Amino acid sequence: MNENSEVKLHFLDYWRVIKMRIGLILLTFFLVIVTAGVYVVFLPKEYYSKVTLDIKPDNNRGVDPLSFVGSGRADPQFISTQFQILRKSSVLEPVIEKLDLVKKLSPPGQQMPLSWVTRVLDRSMTVQEQRNTTLIEVGVYNVDRDLAATIANTIAAEYRDMRQAESSKNVETTLSEMKDELANKRREVAKYYEIAAKIRQEEEIIDPDPESSNVLISTSDRPLQMSEQTLVEQREKVDKIRNELTSIDKLKPEELMEALKTLGIEDQTVTVVLPLMHQAQAEEGKMLGSGLGENHPLVQSTRRQMEVYRKQLSDQLNTIRTSHRMTLEIEETQLKSKEERFGELKKKHISDKDRTNRYVEAKSNYLSAKNLLMAIEQRFGAARFEHVLSTNPVVIRERAVPGLTPEKPKIPTYIALAALIGLVVGVSLAFFIEYLDTSVKTIEDIERYLSLTVLAVIPKDISVLLKQKRDSADAEAYRILKANIEFNLTDRSANTFTLVSGGPGEGKSTTLNNLAYTFARGGANVLVVDADLRRPSQQRYFDVENDIGLSEYLQNKASLDEIIRTTRLDNLSFIPSGKLPQDDVGILNSARMTDLIHKLKTQYDIVFFDSPPILGVSDASLLVSEVDNTIMVIQHRRFPRGMLQRVKQAVTHVGGNLIGVVLNNVDTRQDDSYSYYSSYNDYYTPRRERATASPKPVAAGHKNDDNGEY
Repeated sequence: MNENSEVKLHFLDYWRVIKMRIGLILLTFFLVIVTAGVYVVFLPKEYYSKVTLDIKPDNNRGVDPLSFVGSGRADPQFISTQFQILRKSSVLEPVIEKLDLVKKLSPPGQQMPLSWVTRVLDRSMTVQEQRNTTLIEVGVYNVDRDLAATIANTIAAEYRDMRQAESSKNVETTLSEMKDELANKRREVAKYYEIAAKIRQEEEIIDPDPESSNVLISTSDRPLQMSEQTLVEQREKVDKIRNELTSIDKLKPEELMEALKTLGIEDQTVTVVLPLMHQAQAEEGKMLGSGLGENHPLVQSTRRQMEVYRKQLSDQLNTIRTSHRMTLEIEETQLKSKEERFGELKKKHISDKDRTNRYVEAKSNYLSAKNLLMAIEQRFGAARFEHVLSTNPVVIRERAVPGLTPEKPKIPTYIALAALIGLVVGVSLAFFIEYLDTSVKTIEDIERYLSLTVLAVIPKDISVLLKQKRDSADAEAYRILKANIEFNLTDRSANTFTLVSGGPGEGKSTTLNNLAYTFARGGANVLVVDADLRRPSQQRYFDVENDIGLSEYLQNKASLDEIIRTTRLDNLSFIPSGKLPQDDVGILNSARMTDLIHKLKTQYDIVFFDSPPILGVSDASLLVSEVDNTIMVIQHRRFPRGMLQRVKQAVTHVGGNLIGVVLNNVDTRQDDSYSYYSSYNDYYTPRRERATASPKPVAAGHKNDDNGEY
């Protein structure tokens, strides 16, 4: 919420500056427009003519020998590049020479250099593209309508001729380069063919079609594959026998039969003897179980039989082991022989492969060079054909014709631009002056720079209240001032006042007169003393003669009763300034003046002393030092803050009691910061008058006299 309020306040401040300086803004605005209008009127009238060109890239520009459609790529910068070429001296200088533009475009009586004329012609040209087409428009501005059309057509023709010459040159260069390339490629093809034929003959390679790349040339690897397969099988067989022998070595005779079944070995002896041994073991156990002793003849006989069987099995086991070892040795010998055979076949196969690969590589180089040669020959033929049937890279689709009406200057554009510039300059100037203006603009300025209380804000164009026939809204500002003065007085006996200002014309005298009138209307017995002996003005507000007054009293030429005048209000009295003699300007600085102040202080409820400006004149400082209270009058937006600070210092330096400030002559209609100070006007205007009243004229008593005092 606070942020929004601050933004709003800042906007209102900007709007206030614009309203306050609206006259300056409008003056600048109209001055710029008028200046621009006068400038446009005196500008030379220029006609515009344009020629339309259809431009295409050069087909033979940068030819690729392997491409069949020119460069084969669209250049995205082609159009932009042609825009720049059209503006180059290589195009414009021949045009200048053909049309003698050095003489035609140079100022009267002068002959400018060719480079200068080229720049002038370039600035008068326009080059633009028609969107999504290959068409471009070249336009020329000139004060001579016929010359503008002639220049445009000549530029187009010169550009077309230049492009055609470049295209022919590119084609000839390309054909010459391609001829050289063809000769080199033919020699290269012949060399590769000789290399391939030599390898084929030396290695005795059979190639059914040396000119084709689809023929498969390779040696048979079937013997190598069969040898490898036999070798693998032999290795498996040797591993199997070796594993069986290892298992047999770990067997006991009684385990032989079961182990042989597991290993898949058939042995007749083991098959017969091993069951007999198992039967003898069973009979021995049966005998011992029937009660026969260890030494019984039958038991002993059975055991001897078992030993015989065991020895037979052991001998047979040794026989099996010996047999497997012999078999293993035989198979290992065969394995070694097969490994040697496989190694020989593998070496031979690698050798054959190397010979074939050399030939295949040589043949591939030959065929690649041959295909490239054929492609270049075809492209060379196509390039020669294109050279015969080549089309123009530039075609003039529409020639330039003289313009009927001037195209420059564009008056609406100039005026619109001038209006924008005038508005920007006017607003900028208003804010710049506002930035440089150090005068008092707001109540906050007074409080910030002077540290004084603002007792009242007096609107602009307030007249003298004493001369009004009835109460009006003008009096309300002074009633506010009266109330604030009373609230700020701590000592009710301090009833003498003077109003000071930094310079003339700040409204000090008018403010004092109206304030005195307001106090008198409030019931106080008020006296106004015009102590501005050099430039008096109060006598005009009271409509009295200034033939005798304060000056005569201070010179002992008149008594106090003789100089006091009555006014329309019974309780409002007035002492004029009188006539100041030229040889006695310092009469205020006298004991008689001090006595007068003390005497009047006891005779009246309120005494106001009108004084001259305090800066540069000593009279005001004397009054400030003698009276009880001093009020500082500041005219809105007139004097700089530094001057007002010196006014305050002057008052405090002589010991004056500065109770506050009156901000005078504020234009509440233009400055929204003070609009609420004039909101009470409607309360003092009868409804009938509101409907029929005309705008109030500026009162003669406000900006009153030759002195410029208010």
